[in-house]
Amino acid sequence: MLRAQYLINLLVATMLVIGVPTNAISKQETKIKSVLVTGASTGIGRNLAETLASNGYHVYAGARKDKDLAELNAIDNITSVKLDVTKQDEIDAVVTLIKGKGTGLYGLVNNAGIGGGGAVLETSVEDQTMVYLINVEGVYRVTKAFAPLIIESKGRISTTGSIAGTVTNSRLNAYSGSKHWIEAFTDALADEMAPLDVLVSVIEPGNYQSHIRRSTVLRRFAKVKAAGGEITPDMQKMFADTTARELSYKKPDEVSAAYMHALFDDKPLRRYMVTPSQQEQAFTISTKVRQLVELNQWGPHSYNRDQLVEMLDKAIAEKAK
Repeated sequence: MLRAQYLINLLVATMLVIGVPTNAISKQETKIKSVLVTGASTGIGRNLAETLASNGYHVYAGARKDKDLAELNAIDNITSVKLDVTKQDEIDAVVTLIKGKGTGLYGLVNNAGIGGGGAVLETSVEDQTMVYLINVEGVYRVTKAFAPLIIESKGRISTTGSIAGTVTNSRLNAYSGSKHWIEAFTDALADEMAPLDVLVSVIEPGNYQSHIRRSTVLRRFAKVKAAGGEITPDMQKMFADTTARELSYKKPDEVSAAYMHALFDDKPLRRYMVTPSQQEQAFTISTKVRQLVELNQWGPHSYNRDQLVEMLDKAIAEKAK
């Protein structure tokens, strides 16, 4: 009996000494896909970061402010990273951090962006440039920096576009322009990444709850104050109205669902238009149709109606395969 107990104790001791191979835990952790989400402090980025984390994925959540970084870091499966997409040194530091963690990087979500930039005759070059610095150059910088990690894991790259990349008005000149650029960027990047087994998508939301509109107004206020001006009651009312309108929109759960499909489904789509209403969907699609008609109006090589319908039927059949 004593001998049997001795053998049991010896076996247990041996297992504790040998244990699991020292790298087994780290290997297990690397099986959990890691995704970097830029602009994760509020709105779509925050919603997506929490959605990914709650589904067991590991998130590197990019933010700029210490308060936001602390809040994100307190959430299970989220590692907050200080990341201003206009600052190359911060981008490079996050690349180094992720390499050091040894988790790899399966997904990149280019979500950071701002609104603003109105009518051409009323908007300063500086304001226009700021929109492009973040929404265009920021996406380019981040994608270029993290692409090697994504290629290594044969992962996914997705970018937050907008239906404003298709529909626009004079108030949205710079913003719509930046989101229209993302349309072309997505197609070009997808072509570049296809031989490397990296899939690329764009998510194009309609009007969902976020902080982008309030942030735009607050930046205007900051400029007024910097110039020695005062925030008038009318300006305060504008901010209150903007806040109320923004909070009246649906939370962006549907946008996060589209991202989950783009990042993890076996057959992701190139484009995901996500709208909170049939009206926004119809308006965007009808704008695309009008643009098609306009493209076909001029020159000796235009197509008649039957030829256009044949093209449409062919495209639908190809996507249905």
